[in-house]
Amino acid sequence: MEVLVFKTSVVDQLSVRTLKPELDRLAGRGKWNFDLSDCDNILRIASEKVHPEKAIQLLDYFGFACAELED
Repeated sequence: MEVLVFKTSVVDQLSVRTLKPELDRLAGRGKWNFDLSDCDNILRIASEKVHPEKAIQLLDYFGFACAELED
């Protein structure tokens, strides 16, 4: 299982709830999470099928910045 890690501009649980249905569709329920206590407001996606560009496009569509972090 590959874990993708992104820096985002998502800052609150209301935004997470807004994104939840779309992230569930993209990655699968329970396959993603946000760490809003991190200074980079991290989004992690655990999936073999998700391409980083799709996650970035999804967050961008909802008005959030998103950039993949490299290991």
